Amino acid sequence: MVKLTDSEFLEFVDYMHKNYGIDLTKKRQLIEGRLSNMIERKGMKSFGQYMTSIKRNNREEITTLINKLTTNYTYFYREENHFKYLKEVILPYEEKNNTAKVINIWSAGCSSGEEPYTIAMIINDYFALKKSKWKIQILATDISENVLLKAREGVYSEESLSKMPPSFVKRYFLKTKDSKYEVIPEIKECVTFKAFNLMEPIRERNKYDVIFCRNVMIYFNINTKINLVNKFYEAVKTGGHLMIGHAETIQRDQSKFKYICPATYKKE
Repeated sequence: MVKLTDSEFLEFVDYMHKNYGIDLTKKRQLIEGRLSNMIERKGMKSFGQYMTSIKRNNREEITTLINKLTTNYTYFYREENHFKYLKEVILPYEEKNNTAKVINIWSAGCSSGEEPYTIAMIINDYFALKKSKWKIQILATDISENVLLKAREGVYSEESLSKMPPSFVKRYFLKTKDSKYEVIPEIKECVTFKAFNLMEPIRERNKYDVIFCRNVMIYFNINTKINLVNKFYEAVKTGGHLMIGHAETIQRDQSKFKYICPATYKKE
């Protein structure tokens, strides 16, 4: 087993924080446990050698590294209070006040696609026959190319659909030959998937009505969270919302967002 030295650990922590915002200061055991065997299989003798390979900006290596160190655990209708709020508060407001009939939503850290597809289904269900009069733009981003590949395929296990309303499963999925469920084309077409590092500048063409960034900031330290939330504030329309994970918090004295209810904030 390849061991992680003190200097290699510090180098690892510094690199991941500077480039991806991921805080690994208390994750030495996780780094060693998840990467050691892989490094050995590559024929490398140290974490330093592996780090040299990473710093050459090998996209495939970096994607593998991020996948190893973060947990892409999600499912449809996760933390459903946000989807209830979207349906009962945000969409009725937009229907009444949005004369341009354009809704712009960003799923930041979308993982394998369950979140943005759920959003698309709720919007489709809400507007029903009136949907053709609206332009619905859902951008879904993640740093990992691997999960984005799965998201674009849109094929899921029965377990990941267990929290969904049965009517949604019936209307928005097709059962595959191997007993999995594929999102129907109409919903797939509503979502644009794109690789994006949240540490990079946010250059939105149009400001967002809602940003979902849930269970992503758990990997960041306080300063990185504050900086990201402030970037989100600038990217959201006045009257727009930010949804974060229920296990996450925003430093209210460091942000202009107004707290609405657990894990839901508004730009006023």
